[in-house]
Amino acid sequence: MIDQYVRDLPEVDETQVAIVGGKGAHLGGLSRIEGVRVPAGFCVTTDAFRRIMAQVPSIDDRLDRLSRVHPDDRESIRSLSAEIRRAIEGIAVPGDLATAVTRSLARLGEPAAYAVRSSATAEDLPTASFAGQQDTYLNVVGPAAVLRHISRCWASLFTERAVTYRRRGGIDHRTVHMAVVVQRMVFPDAAGVLFTADPVTGNRKVATVDAGFGLGEALVSGLVNPDVFTVRHGEVVARSIAAKQRAVHALPAGGTQEVAVDARRQEQPALTDAQVVRLVQLGRRIEAHFGRPQDIEWCLADDGFQIVQSRPITTLFPVPEAGDQENHVYVSVGHQQMMTDPMRPLGSSMWQLTAMAPMHEAGGRLFVDVTRRLASPAGRAGLLDLMGKGDPLVRDALETVLDREDFVPSLPDAGPGGPPAGGAPADGAPADGAPAPIETDPAIVTGLIERSQASVAALERDIRTKTGPALFDFLLEAFEEHKRVLGDPLNLQAIMAAMEATWWLNDKLREWLGEKNAADTLTLSAPDNITSEMGLALLDVADVIRPHPEVVTFLQGVEGEDFLDGLAKLAGGTEARDAIEAYLDRYGMRCVGEIDITRPRWRERPTTLVPAILDNVRNFEPGAAGRRFEQGRQKARKKEQDVLSRLRALPDGDRKADEAKRMIDRVRTFIGYREYPKYGIVSRSFVYKQALLEEAERLVRAGVLPEQEDVFYLTFQELHEVVRSHQVDGRLIRQRKDAFRSYHALTPPRVLTSDGEAVTGAYRRDDVPAGALVGLAVSAGTVEGRARVILDMAEADLEAGDILVTTFTDPSWSPLFVGIAGLVTEVGGLMTHGAVIAREYGLPAVVGVERATRRIRDGQRIRVHGTGGYVEILP
Repeated sequence: MIDQYVRDLPEVDETQVAIVGGKGAHLGGLSRIEGVRVPAGFCVTTDAFRRIMAQVPSIDDRLDRLSRVHPDDRESIRSLSAEIRRAIEGIAVPGDLATAVTRSLARLGEPAAYAVRSSATAEDLPTASFAGQQDTYLNVVGPAAVLRHISRCWASLFTERAVTYRRRGGIDHRTVHMAVVVQRMVFPDAAGVLFTADPVTGNRKVATVDAGFGLGEALVSGLVNPDVFTVRHGEVVARSIAAKQRAVHALPAGGTQEVAVDARRQEQPALTDAQVVRLVQLGRRIEAHFGRPQDIEWCLADDGFQIVQSRPITTLFPVPEAGDQENHVYVSVGHQQMMTDPMRPLGSSMWQLTAMAPMHEAGGRLFVDVTRRLASPAGRAGLLDLMGKGDPLVRDALETVLDREDFVPSLPDAGPGGPPAGGAPADGAPADGAPAPIETDPAIVTGLIERSQASVAALERDIRTKTGPALFDFLLEAFEEHKRVLGDPLNLQAIMAAMEATWWLNDKLREWLGEKNAADTLTLSAPDNITSEMGLALLDVADVIRPHPEVVTFLQGVEGEDFLDGLAKLAGGTEARDAIEAYLDRYGMRCVGEIDITRPRWRERPTTLVPAILDNVRNFEPGAAGRRFEQGRQKARKKEQDVLSRLRALPDGDRKADEAKRMIDRVRTFIGYREYPKYGIVSRSFVYKQALLEEAERLVRAGVLPEQEDVFYLTFQELHEVVRSHQVDGRLIRQRKDAFRSYHALTPPRVLTSDGEAVTGAYRRDDVPAGALVGLAVSAGTVEGRARVILDMAEADLEAGDILVTTFTDPSWSPLFVGIAGLVTEVGGLMTHGAVIAREYGLPAVVGVERATRRIRDGQRIRVHGTGGYVEILP
């Protein structure tokens, strides 16, 4: 029975998390690393915990109640978790288990003092550390006390903080079990924490050491500020020595106490530089063993380091794999595409296969390697100019990297390179070097749209007969056609014409007339903008529904995705259904995060649109779409007349007015088309998705996959092989699901280096009021209103005059734009979709406001300065 309930640390390793928990498995692994000392000890296994839990009265009912509590209901969590803890601690440790523990203590040389430490099966994992969520007891003396504290560790699986952590992480309480680690107590001269990567910047080549006198509990509890040492390339490069007035020491009879540090020692470093470097060398050995950066707890006793814990640093953003040892600089695709959420493997792999630039995956996000472009003077200037016009934070972050002269090598210019960073080429942004200009001819836009429509129609026709491996061969050819359409020089010229005309107008009219962002008004209600048309079209749907109260009431109670079938039974329901169906026929391939093919489309989840439809029914009068478009057109025309009149009054005014007129005509001809390539991409992607889901359904029927959507966790290439072989690695899919869940907790950086450093740019402005939230001005005007912080479009509930505050707005958010007064986002650039549509609708907008959804509370009144590029929170 001893083997079932107790394992000595040298007997376990990282593969035995289910038996000894995360901490125990890591300590067992540590004990096997040459040169690493771990205090001797053993693990009480999860089998012992399960045996105890089986004896807890009504445990299933209690866990059911706990699982139904909302993670923010702290009072219910507090009372239920305390009830479970008391019940667990009330169970006597069975005799055979107690005997197994006391025998193990005797083998360690009892009588002695011990550390008794919880080790949950969902602890110290690569995707979730659970640091500090369960309990540890130091300097426990005697077998009876050890057994008592083992029970307390079991119970600590249900501390309030551990329960809340699991609920927020979507982890089922029943799937987590508790082991307990018992180790000989170390009485250190100093203790602390070593991070083998910088926990703030993510730099993998920098290690930091926090150190204090006595037991590490003084640092963990915040009793003292630690000494902090920074180590790079085996050398201490920075140190901050704190005044350590208190320390925690062990008591002879057991337990610990806080003591004063002798005044002469308080400002002495807890470690010498040589000891710090030696500790970091140990840390690098541990990091290499576990294969990822580590958060390591250490003790120094008799000039020897002992390691008492090592866990992965779960907050670091992963680094793209480069396959070499060279320095690399990566720019986020998601920040350009207005989708910074993680993508599932099928989505990211298919975006890579259809993108116009090579992309690298990390943390469920995609990045473009811009190192070579930064290395050449011409490439660097062009890239910085393009990034600066789009997102100044990206430019500033790149300049921060370039300021480190040794990171990016300098190479001679080698002529035009590839497409620009950030994934913009995938929806038609310009390639390196300006394409030849084109005539200002609306027929060019008409022709490009017709060509795209014909390509999608051919895809829909030809894919119908393709199944099995032949489908994947066909799709690989379709991806090439996909890229051919996007890479059409005329497509790039049309988009570049719009962007350059916008930049020219803003620059020249500011120079000549002192007016900021004049192009914003000049582009109102521009023709051929598929995204703004999509928002206005939903107003037309609301016009059909508004006269029928029974339909409105029905939609207010909609839950299932089959609600369209129920409409036909209502007065006016057939017309309402036909209007929604027609809308879905044209726009049903869209959704939030639409660059990820695995995200549910509006056609698949039409309930997403219902809140926006109901808002439009409530907030608008009939005919609002036509009136709004015409008002925008007239406002743009009036602005044009005003600008030209003022220019003619200037010296050399006729020439300036003529040039401005040419650019106004040019921007109005081409700016609407800026949105169409993305619509074409998403239209094609939905065709791909439908074919792949049919293939997935065949795999489910054949017993190869348990669920259709399991294919989302395979790359395109892996799915191709599964279809060919009818064999799948279920463990890989489970791992991918776990990883995808963990990626939601990571914030993707705009710029990332191969050292792992997330480089944060800054606006570096001094022209905003104190306390204002700084961002990028993308659509002129100033507006005050109620902030509505909305993270999910399906939960929108907007009133006229509200200001939308959210993380990002890709084209699918545009139906909400018709009903708001202003826009604030955390992500965005001058030519990203949200900015283009905000200008189209005349909404004051500021994007790129860091942590806006956390700094602005839902319901607060705010003032958006769309011309000045900042947001004020009003009293």
